[in-house]
Amino acid sequence: MGKAVSSIANIFTGADETKAAGEQAAAQQRQAAQGAAFRPVGMTTRFGTSQFTRETDPATGLPYISSAGYTASPELEALQNQLFGNFAGGADFAQQQATQFGALSPAAQRAFELGGQYMAASPEQAAQDFMRTQQAILAPSREQQYGALQNRLFQTGRGGLATGGTVAGNMQQANPELAAYYNAIANQDLALAGQAEQAAQQRIGFGTSLFGTGAGFLGTEAQGRAAAYSPLQTQLGLSGQVENMAQMPYQLGIQLGQAQQPGQTAGVQGLMQAAQTQYGATQAANAANAQFWGGLISAGGTAYAGRGRSAPSGPTEL
Repeated sequence: MGKAVSSIANIFTGADETKAAGEQAAAQQRQAAQGAAFRPVGMTTRFGTSQFTRETDPATGLPYISSAGYTASPELEALQNQLFGNFAGGADFAQQQATQFGALSPAAQRAFELGGQYMAASPEQAAQDFMRTQQAILAPSREQQYGALQNRLFQTGRGGLATGGTVAGNMQQANPELAAYYNAIANQDLALAGQAEQAAQQRIGFGTSLFGTGAGFLGTEAQGRAAAYSPLQTQLGLSGQVENMAQMPYQLGIQLGQAQQPGQTAGVQGLMQAAQTQYGATQAANAANAQFWGGLISAGGTAYAGRGRSAPSGPTEL
């Protein structure tokens, strides 16, 4: 009885049709997913060949790209091997050149230290140091000149000669030759004083230039190290260009697969929309069918119940 009722209910409600429509819609969706899968294309050019491997996921039943790669042409592969074989020698040469330029760092540090020493003194101190140095240099010759003058005065008997003194003017007497000697020394010291200022400026300027020299050493070292690795960088760049050429079939295969995507997407959308439309229409038809049969059964039940209430309760007369 239960099976009979279930069969009647399935007829009335269209459950079997709904289930079948749902399964068909799911199958169409799986088909749509397979159609939307990315499909790169293996390509072969003068520079090489690309390969793509497609497999199906056992859990979902959907395709996927399990591996991809490319193979360079024999000519490009030979060139790659040659370039890569030279990397070790190029790296060793660059390292040697860079090490030689490393000697500039100590020289730069020494220049900075000397520049600091020259600039440590103030301009006034530098001028005084110049005066002391120059006077120390002139001291031996001045002593010799003074001794020669004293000897000449003694030999001529004029050692005690002194003139020019006055009582009113409180001026001391002096030997004319000695006066000329000391005046010459004073004039010479005045000239040195003028030179001391210029010498102090030159000293400070030289200290500043030493800092510039040290910085130049460091800049030359940096440029030299970079230039030492320039041949190696050229080799790497050429190797990269060769590798890009070998990858060309691989890139073309991906681009061709991408070019197919718009058409695949449009087809998949149409397939899914059709599946949804069919599934929705089946549901709507089943709902209308169930409503019709439900109303019919309800009306029949009501009529049957009415006849039961109007039947006589006593015995029927013949």
